[in-house]
Amino acid sequence: MTDLRVGLVGYGVAGAFFHAPLISATPGLRLSAVVTGDPDRAAEVSGKYGARAVRDAAELWGSVDLVVIASPNRTHVPLTEAALQAGLPVVVDKPLAATAAEARGLAELARELGLMLTVFQNRRWDGDFLTLGRMVAAGELGEVTRFESRFERWRPVPKGGWRETGGTEEVAGLLYDLGSHLVDQALRLLGPVVDVYAESDVRRSGVNADDDTFIALSHAGGARSHLWVSAVTPRLGPRFRVLGSRAGYLKYGLDVQEEQLRAGLTPASPGFGEEPSERWGTLGADGGAGSGDDVRAVPTEPGAYAGFYRAVLACLREGTPPPVAPEEVVEALTVLEAARRSAAERRVVALDGR
Repeated sequence: MTDLRVGLVGYGVAGAFFHAPLISATPGLRLSAVVTGDPDRAAEVSGKYGARAVRDAAELWGSVDLVVIASPNRTHVPLTEAALQAGLPVVVDKPLAATAAEARGLAELARELGLMLTVFQNRRWDGDFLTLGRMVAAGELGEVTRFESRFERWRPVPKGGWRETGGTEEVAGLLYDLGSHLVDQALRLLGPVVDVYAESDVRRSGVNADDDTFIALSHAGGARSHLWVSAVTPRLGPRFRVLGSRAGYLKYGLDVQEEQLRAGLTPASPGFGEEPSERWGTLGADGGAGSGDDVRAVPTEPGAYAGFYRAVLACLREGTPPPVAPEEVVEALTVLEAARRSAAERRVVALDGR
């Protein structure tokens, strides 16, 4: 069966380190063209992937079978709409849009045209999150009451670029960047949210978008999520601390796949996605009922970012559901919008509109 031709819009961090290598590692997909105006990047995509470089997304219409949008956030909505109108299925890097209403409009357009629309929420395939999901499903933690999740970094000197210097029109800042992942994971693990509280600050000079944000979610099932995204954390907290009625799960350090992709590895590389034992999390209870500590290390499931594009291919070839449903993204953006409003108004925001 002929490979599906993929057109990639954007070859910055997301395009170069995530989408291009994952697409090229997926049998049945071929990176055919990349939109970039940078001569060095154009030479790289040609030499590394055999893809042609084009300067405008419109040059993809009619020459590819799938469009992947990894350009700056402010372009996601117009480019997605244009690709769908051109009759092409679309993968969009998160966030899909700045608002739930915009995302809902794109989802409705894709449904009307009978085209796949999905969003690259790759952190669903982090090894530690896969491990946590397996344990929760097996009842090893009992009833989960609290989910603490962090993406913290220590970057006292800004890197520059639109993600830090842009405003709301750029959909800049950590709330919509890393926060998109944390909210998505909380919703997948614990279900719908009824109210949101957030604190959001700009801590560094020369930065215009939030770089230090906290989000608290109350879930309909009774659990609570506490989520942190920060670029100004000199002492990093645990990636996960998840508390249940039987046991807790504590995990430090980020999933290994991003650092491996940045180092030039691919899903075909030996050991890709596998975490060394010294980075495994632990499960148990500390000193329960006078019986002493009952804590054990839990091997981390191999990370599986490649599963996203395998699911994309299955959706297009076999009609299976997309790896991330647009309706799920609308739900997450509703929470992110409420968090932004909560931080601005310094109050809890209910998702029933109050």
